[in-house]
Amino acid sequence: MTRQHSRAWFGLLVILCPVFLVSMDGSILFLAMPRISQALTPTADQALWILDVYGFAVGSLLVAFGTIGDRYGRLKLLMIGATVFGVGSAGAAFAPSPELLIAFRALMGLAGATLLPSALAVLSELFTDPRRRAQAIGVFAAAFAAGFAIGPVVGGILLERFPWGSVFLVNLPVIAVFLALAPVLLREVRATGRGRVDVLSVALSAAGLLLAIYGIKHAAADGLSVVAVSAGITGSVLLVWFARRQRGLDHPLVDFSLFRDRVFTIAIVTGLLPLAAWSAAAYLSGIHLQSVLGLPVLHAALLALPGAAVLTIMCVATPALVDRVGKRAALAVCHFSIAAGLALLLMTGVTGGAGWYVASTVVAGVGYGISFSVVADTAVAAVPAERAGAAGAIAETSNEIGNALGIALMGSLAALVFRLAGPDVAPTLGETLEIAPTAALDAKEAFVAGLHTAVAVLSLLHAGLGILALRWLPQSAKALVPQASA
Repeated sequence: MTRQHSRAWFGLLVILCPVFLVSMDGSILFLAMPRISQALTPTADQALWILDVYGFAVGSLLVAFGTIGDRYGRLKLLMIGATVFGVGSAGAAFAPSPELLIAFRALMGLAGATLLPSALAVLSELFTDPRRRAQAIGVFAAAFAAGFAIGPVVGGILLERFPWGSVFLVNLPVIAVFLALAPVLLREVRATGRGRVDVLSVALSAAGLLLAIYGIKHAAADGLSVVAVSAGITGSVLLVWFARRQRGLDHPLVDFSLFRDRVFTIAIVTGLLPLAAWSAAAYLSGIHLQSVLGLPVLHAALLALPGAAVLTIMCVATPALVDRVGKRAALAVCHFSIAAGLALLLMTGVTGGAGWYVASTVVAGVGYGISFSVVADTAVAAVPAERAGAAGAIAETSNEIGNALGIALMGSLAALVFRLAGPDVAPTLGETLEIAPTAALDAKEAFVAGLHTAVAVLSLLHAGLGILALRWLPQSAKALVPQASA
């Protein structure tokens, strides 16, 4: 029995390799973008695509690959996904143009969508004892959160000594270890009782998201045009078609009827909005620290450490916090602390603000850590037991989509403010500083205005969600235990 337990825990460590990489690659570019922009000179909307196409690919394909893994084998899909992730990482590291970098990031996102649900399923097979399984899933969640949190730090440390491609090449040794050990320590997992993947739904959701976001980004960076409006309208129509199609499917990718439950809705929005706030604030703050304040990339990375530490600690401590105060209070603390932390970024300026940035990440880190830990459990507990799988899949997807939407929407809002308030030399701060150094002060002030606008919107949204959590969620934590099957 001891030998079996040891094998299971070693297997968990192997599973955490791709999980950690998938989450870390959602944030590792936040401090690397100024360096990448210097090397590849992407346009404003290309820079945003480099950052968020990865999250959109993971989020839009996560549920589909979960079903594919159930039918054809989780371990097999893990091995294929890890290999593709390695190929995408190598291609991204040596991409000679923004277009190719975007393409390889999309390939990495596709691979990431195969890894997360399959890793969790294989993990559940390793631990048959419910108590051990709960501990293992807790470690899984903490590793996923830690990857998001330290991604910018790892990126900053690598960029201090190596070219920008190193933020992708760091994935390759970890992938190699996983591919060598996974066949030895992990077992194949299949579940043949689930329905087929509706390919049209996958295509509608992915194409609708990408086209709608493309329209928003294009309009923010370059103004309204036929291309931007057409893309936005087409994407919206595809998303509406996707939502309507789900109602008639026996096995929908997204079961929208679950959103009739207020507790479930609060949980899913709590999975989406904090990730959106965290990714947007981290990305825009990274540019502020380096391009506005002129801090070296390693210095900027070290400033992110306190917030990353708080976030990780809160991921581990949240179960005990929930036991003590209940999920209603914990979710309220989550949103109000994020709102307060984001508001601290309003104190940053052209000549200073590094201290306010650290304070912001520490205060908001409390809320981010709670959201990572409590969302899936709350979502699953809010629905009948037979619908727990669908609820868990939506919770996972909300995290990834939130990460991508934060950069896409808030990055576009900041770009719009920069275009309207800036010196009208170039669409991005980096290009403006390179082309017209005499306009540096005006450009930096315009960027800071964009940063302030984005974090103010996010802060207000979180404050509003905190109020809704207090009004909609039941007083007693016992009201959030899983319901019996109908």
